[in-house]
Amino acid sequence: MIDGKRVLAVVPARGGSKGIPGKNLVLLCGKPLLQWTIEAAQNSRYVDRLVLSSDDETICNVGQQLGCDVPFKRPKILASDDATTVDVIKDTVDRLPNFDIVVVLQPTSPLRRSEDVDQCLRMLVEKNYCSIASITKVKDHPFLTYKTSADGFLEPFVGSSAGLSLRRQDLPEAYVLNGAMYAVQTDWFISKLALVSDDTGGFVMPLERSVDIDDWPDLATAEKLLRND
Repeated sequence: MIDGKRVLAVVPARGGSKGIPGKNLVLLCGKPLLQWTIEAAQNSRYVDRLVLSSDDETICNVGQQLGCDVPFKRPKILASDDATTVDVIKDTVDRLPNFDIVVVLQPTSPLRRSEDVDQCLRMLVEKNYCSIASITKVKDHPFLTYKTSADGFLEPFVGSSAGLSLRRQDLPEAYVLNGAMYAVQTDWFISKLALVSDDTGGFVMPLERSVDIDDWPDLATAEKLLRND
């Protein structure tokens, strides 16, 4: 609980995965990928209830063994490639009402720490945001990206580079969603059915804790960072 508000943490972990088969249970430094996120939530000061949403029986069983609450099995329709995270969170909120804040913790972000979760939640409450999303600085600045015209000429992908210094140190800071956390005021989420909108604040995380596991090279990067931590 934070500032009198009850917090529900949701870990969405479906069974299907194309980049890494069985991704949510693949081992990272000797632990199932899922475990890193569950432990971060369990060590949070503010999470009142931690639940796993999955369609996969094995994932559900592992989640329970790790001390995560699995109060229901996700419908297959919400585990398809067409289902969105918003769909999954709405299903969870409908089943588990009476929480003021929902924080979404995707297991593909294993380097996120419990202190990141707590700082994100404090920022949501203290700044009275409707929602907040974790972000990190981009590696490739959007002002330095281009597309080509039909004639093969370079065209800035964003805005115009005319008169703009292209030295990286002169460019305005730019960020990208890193997927590690989304925290929302429940009433706002129910009314908007969104995790990110014009009402969303940004919680900045360092690049070294912002690895999103999509394929085997991502997993290798995360393992290297954890072993060097």
